[in-house]
Amino acid sequence: QVQLVESGGGLVQAGGSLRFSCAASRSIWSINPMGWYRQAPGKQRELVATITGGSTNYADSVKGRFTISRDNAKNTVYLQMNSLKPEDTAVYYCNVFYFKVYWGQGTQVTVSS
Repeated sequence: QVQLVESGGGLVQAGGSLRFSCAASRSIWSINPMGWYRQAPGKQRELVATITGGSTNYADSVKGRFTISRDNAKNTVYLQMNSLKPEDTAVYYCNVFYFKVYWGQGTQVTVSS
């Protein structure tokens, strides 16, 4: 079992920045994919970014604005979000694949125009 605890998020004006962190309750190998997803009201959950080893993948809508990183020693994945837009408003979830997929509790991000 893996518990994921998210922190960060909140309310920010358009153009601002936020940083998320997500800590796993046990050691996670760097080869285990970790990622961030988001779900806006009335929409399906969508991928934001993933990181596996040294490889990253981003949704087109966040490329150049968001950066995913991880600290394997701390079993933590981060999401730095810059140049935020109102359309980034959503609940953000971290996840990890460790024999199966585990999800964080979700954190609300609201970007005001």
